[in-house]
Amino acid sequence: MSAPRVLALFAHPDDAELLCGGTLALLADLGWRVHLAAMSPGDLGSPTLDREAIAAIRREEGRQAAALLRGAWHCLEARDLSIFFCDELCRRATALIRQVAPDVVLTHCPTDYLADHEETARIVAHACFAAPVRLYAAEFGSDSEAPPTVAIAPLYYADPLEQVDRFGQPVPATLVVDVESTWPAKELLLQAHLSQREWLRRQHSADDPSTLARRWAAVRGATAGLALGEGFRPHHGHAFPRTGVLEKALGRRVRTPANG
Repeated sequence: MSAPRVLALFAHPDDAELLCGGTLALLADLGWRVHLAAMSPGDLGSPTLDREAIAAIRREEGRQAAALLRGAWHCLEARDLSIFFCDELCRRATALIRQVAPDVVLTHCPTDYLADHEETARIVAHACFAAPVRLYAAEFGSDSEAPPTVAIAPLYYADPLEQVDRFGQPVPATLVVDVESTWPAKELLLQAHLSQREWLRRQHSADDPSTLARRWAAVRGATAGLALGEGFRPHHGHAFPRTGVLEKALGRRVRTPANG
């Protein structure tokens, strides 16, 4: 029997690690096959390098992070600040879901500070729905396209950055994963993305990513009586499964927050 698979499809190479790296490490420890994926290679993420140079660096950083989880890395090769809900990117995302055939998909919150994140959430939800549709061609003219999935994959949205929407209002989670035990692994994942430390300091006036992530995890964890937590909301739209696959996989590590 093959190992269960999780696909974390986010906008940029370090987003999944920042928002749900502890959860991915838990799943990897439980024998899940982890697939990290980015819509874009992060080609605008440098104050000094040109687009191709920083994209090459960030692709390699993505691969290094995936290797830490004994997983695989994918990039759909959109471009930063040009991730929009469109036919081409919807088909690329659907093709990836068919290729991976995940048991669960994780992505951005639909309400966040950046359009790249919000549009990725829309694209991923579309792709999950489209993946089992037999007549939907994800890759035109390709003889190597993976077959449609058996069913719509369960989809979970991670917390937005700072756990607030574009107006600064709190975005509640409906479940919180206890990631205290895998925090060292999450820090290693974030350290793989060395190129982003200076970029975040200049562009976002932000602290080291590990410092930021720990601060946010402490806030989210406190809502569920945990030292460090990562929050999620399942997509419960029509036809999407409500089987609680993440909750079942992680068992007692999943808590219901007081505001859930």
